[in-house]
Amino acid sequence: MTQSAGKVHVVRVSKTGYVDKEGRRRDYSSAYLRRTYRDGGKVKNETVANLSSLPDHVIDLIDAGLKGRQLVPAGEAVTITGSLPHGHVAAVHALARELGLPALLGPAGRQRDMALALVISRVVAPGSKLSTLTWWADTTLGADLGVDGASTDDIYAAMDWLEHRQDAIEAGLARRHLAPEANPARMALFDLSSSWMEGRCCPLAARGYSRDGKKGRLQIEYGLLTDPAGRPVAVRVFPGNTGDPAAFTQITEVVRDKFGLRDMVMVGDRGMITSARIRALNQREDGTARPDAYGWITALRAPAIKKLMDEDGPLQLSLFDEQDLAEITSPDFPGERLIACRNPVLAADRARTRDELLAATEKLLAPVIARVRAGRLTGAGPIGVEVGKVISTYKTSKHFHVAITDDSLAVTRKQDRIDAEAALDGFYVLRTPVPADELDAAAVVTAYKNLKYVERDFRHIKSDDLDLRPVFHRLEERVRAHVLICMLACYLTWHLRRAWAPLTFTDEDPPEQDNPVTPARRSAAAQAKASYQHDPAGQPYRSFRDLLDHLATLTRNQVRFAATQVTVPMLTEPTSTQREAFRLLGTPIPLTLT
Repeated sequence: MTQSAGKVHVVRVSKTGYVDKEGRRRDYSSAYLRRTYRDGGKVKNETVANLSSLPDHVIDLIDAGLKGRQLVPAGEAVTITGSLPHGHVAAVHALARELGLPALLGPAGRQRDMALALVISRVVAPGSKLSTLTWWADTTLGADLGVDGASTDDIYAAMDWLEHRQDAIEAGLARRHLAPEANPARMALFDLSSSWMEGRCCPLAARGYSRDGKKGRLQIEYGLLTDPAGRPVAVRVFPGNTGDPAAFTQITEVVRDKFGLRDMVMVGDRGMITSARIRALNQREDGTARPDAYGWITALRAPAIKKLMDEDGPLQLSLFDEQDLAEITSPDFPGERLIACRNPVLAADRARTRDELLAATEKLLAPVIARVRAGRLTGAGPIGVEVGKVISTYKTSKHFHVAITDDSLAVTRKQDRIDAEAALDGFYVLRTPVPADELDAAAVVTAYKNLKYVERDFRHIKSDDLDLRPVFHRLEERVRAHVLICMLACYLTWHLRRAWAPLTFTDEDPPEQDNPVTPARRSAAAQAKASYQHDPAGQPYRSFRDLLDHLATLTRNQVRFAATQVTVPMLTEPTSTQREAFRLLGTPIPLTLT
């Protein structure tokens, strides 16, 4: 017999459905190293070795080697030459494109790319412009938008370009969200806030009432205009000593003259829409009535409410025996509807807070009284100075009567004044000229309470998400551009929070309130999120900021394979949460932003 040597190869044999002697069904697989040869013109096989006991990956290596493939150590097969965070900027950029934000900013070009990068950066990693400049090189945002090599002058030029585009950008947002087609109620919300400045050279910086509690610091004021759901539409920056009424007048002119909107209903708080502003709202400079009259909704101040509650006034406690909302009229407010509300929960909270503050003030005064009684503090002047240092700490000095002599100090509560204030606890009265057939009493209350959405936007802009404060810019136009960037970032954040509600602790479906006066409640599903912290599949719920941080772990890697010099971009395998985040945005995970 003549036998010629042949090449060896790996053969895999599988046997399914085999039944052994005990009647058990079993599947078998085996692997053999075999050599093929010819014997008398016939092809035959010879088993060289039984490989069945080896691990599968070892068998695969033997098979690949016998087939002539070049094998390299696992650590040398692939080299990752670079890796950048990608998921967070990709998600925000995808939503920005879905909302048409690039086109809204202006014509395509480097300035627009820089401005868009500044807005996205403010959402993902808010910081100073210089820190943003270095951050761009550490994510895929810089490379994909072509801004990773930008200089500080480039950033400032982009901010100046964006500031000149503000009116056009806000007009576009107003057409989307305030025009009658999108806003059948023709309603807009407006509120004012402030943030302190670093430095003393900005013309807008001034001392005023600080809503950040930064007394004695220079600040700016900025007013935010939103649709009824709190979606930001426009922002205006004012000097730090601007009052609420003056800001309201300016934003009304913007809505009427620049946006061209008619028959609007403006909603603002009691300090903003004053009687003087109401008279000026629908009058020309010559005092004649404007044909394009605006409606408004605001609230009365405490003295006006007290006057309504006098013995012969229309606001009596008996109105609230069986309800907590009543519509009344008063000759002091001709042509207006007054909607009086009483919230028992708010009344109890204010009473408790007042008692705590009065007790805290008396505690601060006790050591001063003891020093006077012991003779360690004498003289009406020195005693008055010491009392003045502490009695206004909790803003309760109006409730105390202070009697000072050279050797005595007596502090007593003004109980009649405390009782008078307590009588107003839980009461508020809204005023509006909008007819009842257009807006019933419950809808008026709901519209006014929707100012909470603007306050929420201020929290997001100032601290929670976008970190507007403090402001470091010195030039007026740069300050305005900085605030505009934060407003546009808030616009993106508003939509992101809504889209990602299933992944976060956000209440996806707040229950409808039968009574708008009662406090808002979270849904049972939102309470379950807070209690269990994980969804039914075991995935954790996250805060909005934590979700962005998790998306950042989705990186784009530059991969080089063995024996090549070419790198290929590849994404890491997304987690289920990352996949779901992009699905909720209605977009696949992109390899690049452009």
